Amino acid sequence: MDNYIWMLTRNGYAVAIDPGDAQVVIDWLEKTGHQLSAILNTHHHQDHTGGNAKLQERFQIPIYGPANDPIPALTRKLKEGDSLGLDEISLTLRVIDIPGHTLGHIGYIGDNFVFCGDTLFAAGCGRVFEGTPAMMLASLDKLASLPNATKVYCAHEYTLSNLQFALQIEPQNQDLQLFNKQSEILRKQNLPTIPTTIETEKKINPFLRCRAQNVATTAHKLYAANVHDPVSVFSSLREAKNSF
Repeated sequence: MDNYIWMLTRNGYAVAIDPGDAQVVIDWLEKTGHQLSAILNTHHHQDHTGGNAKLQERFQIPIYGPANDPIPALTRKLKEGDSLGLDEISLTLRVIDIPGHTLGHIGYIGDNFVFCGDTLFAAGCGRVFEGTPAMMLASLDKLASLPNATKVYCAHEYTLSNLQFALQIEPQNQDLQLFNKQSEILRKQNLPTIPTTIETEKKINPFLRCRAQNVATTAHKLYAANVHDPVSVFSSLREAKNSF
């Protein structure tokens, strides 16, 4: 209901990113006439890898994914600094480590986009299941350091819920208010709010704004007795979002 399976297409070929459901991919391929040439995984959770086995068996394709996450049948295990050439679609991607949600979580960077799985969402971030708050914040900082125009393709449509939480943190943030209105319109039309951009996220996302004084002040007031550094601000916000 909220997972995105992104497809990179060119020359009649397609590469699936985080195919949690094989049948959805198969139906799309039959509808469009594309030929599946590879699978990319950002992390090991079932809603991102659940379609791997069926798709690999049917199409005999390589599966790429993180070296430090337990994903069966990977053709090539990737880590930060690796380059991945996808010849069928004439594209080369750069790999970065963005752990926290899982220990091995990776992202894929192209010329003007990033596939960031469950690390960064529109106006939010993933839960810290396997890593630490410091690890997750470092991963978010790494994503925030990408060029402002970079399009952010996350893996879930959590935007409206994330925005409601963000508005509690920064109710006077005009960029946030505008993005909320735009997102509500899109969702009423059953349209995606994704992609956003790094520039937008730095303006509206409380988890990228842990160093902003007003965010730290709100975190201190609402959620914690003592938040005095970005990691503790992030941790208090993430704990609050867990029960939001």
